[in-house]
Amino acid sequence: MSQHAARRGGLTKWIGWILFLGIVMIVSGLISVIQGLVALLDDDFYLVAAEALALDVSYSVWGWTLIAFGVLLIGAGYAVMFGYLWARLLSLIIVFLHALINLTFLAAYPIWSIIAIGLDLIAIYALAVHGAEAKLLRRSERG
Repeated sequence: MSQHAARRGGLTKWIGWILFLGIVMIVSGLISVIQGLVALLDDDFYLVAAEALALDVSYSVWGWTLIAFGVLLIGAGYAVMFGYLWARLLSLIIVFLHALINLTFLAAYPIWSIIAIGLDLIAIYALAVHGAEAKLLRRSERG
């Protein structure tokens, strides 16, 4: 679709990226839920003791925090795919905080944390730059 169509309010190539963003947020949320469940059920799985992490809290606290943010990311990812402004703004906050949480959790399990942070950075970019275009996917906005 041409840039002229985009200025008139039509769909652009970025709509695919917004849908991808919703999926990325849902996957990132699922990774976070898995991390949280592992922290709750098997704290010996991680590379370091909880005291060696950036924040000195138990793995139970980490587990519940990761599960909560995972569920928030899954819900926000779904809402973002429909272009709601509230979902975009809330998602930016949730994704940013989720990246910070994974940064502080990095010593415990670097692979999952790096994957989650990478997905969060992709989500922040897409939300900030092209998030509004998804509103055209809602039936009420198409006319």
